[in-house]
Amino acid sequence: MSIDQVTARISQIQLQLAQFATTAPARGPAAATGPRFSEQLQAAATPGQTTGDRVVAEAKKYLGVPYVWGGTTEKGLDCSGLVQLVYRNLGYELPRVSADQARAGTAVGSLAEAQPGDLIAWDNSSRNNGADHIAIYIGGGKMIEAPRTGLDVRIIDVPSEPTYIRRIIEPGSNTSPGTGSLDGLSARNTTSMAQVPPGTPYAGLINAAAARTGVPADLIAAVAKQESGFDPNAVSSAGAQGIMQLMPGTAGDLGVENSFDPRQAIDGGARLLASLLDRFGRTDLALAAYNAGPGAVLRYDGIPPYPETRNYVKSVLAILEQM
Repeated sequence: MSIDQVTARISQIQLQLAQFATTAPARGPAAATGPRFSEQLQAAATPGQTTGDRVVAEAKKYLGVPYVWGGTTEKGLDCSGLVQLVYRNLGYELPRVSADQARAGTAVGSLAEAQPGDLIAWDNSSRNNGADHIAIYIGGGKMIEAPRTGLDVRIIDVPSEPTYIRRIIEPGSNTSPGTGSLDGLSARNTTSMAQVPPGTPYAGLINAAAARTGVPADLIAAVAKQESGFDPNAVSSAGAQGIMQLMPGTAGDLGVENSFDPRQAIDGGARLLASLLDRFGRTDLALAAYNAGPGAVLRYDGIPPYPETRNYVKSVLAILEQM
């Protein structure tokens, strides 16, 4: 496959992520339950009243929730997972990854012009791949964020002038869920992201994981095919297990209790892919990190020069071309 074909496929996947929309909050085993979830449903069902203050109030419900890499529920959240969940509860579907979230809505010129509910994001890398951390501005020079492993969702002073400031809901607007589209995101509607066809092994589980995480279904399927040939009992020489070939330590971090259970493994693998896409902003780098680990991608500032990893990325992208 040519470089142009690879580049075109990557662009297509990123477009799918940016256009991802779903009709309901996640309802899987990790979905929110209890009074807080009832409050979220009530907020999402109230049309025409979404304001920056409501965004802030919704975000504050998650104070104290632990940071979990790739987390998208109240059991654990990463930075873009918090942003996506807050807006989802109010009826708007943002992209999953921070790099795409930082292109949603309309630009705000400076922090002095920011208003409560605006997104503020930073590109802390030297690769210019887009935002790698994002938070919600709450006014008064403060923000709410899901910071990093070991810390909980918290309110802190904005540490520096953000690289990106984006306004999702214009003050005084009467935009309500389901009435149209905003620049860079879709209001909640009946359009779901592309699904893998029924003949694909474990298509139902893959499509459900895609809906929960925002990772394109065909990307999840391509990784499963490359990793194990869709074999839920596969074990690699390095000890990776199951259909998504999760190492035991990684599975534990993801909350996957049984890597040989296709439902748990596909969900965990999809969440891992979502976090890697969020972190690196590019599909090829996310795939390289899935294979060789994020540290190797950071160390080489790109796809590591390991033949196995380079062949892995090429193979997964080739599978995507055939889907």
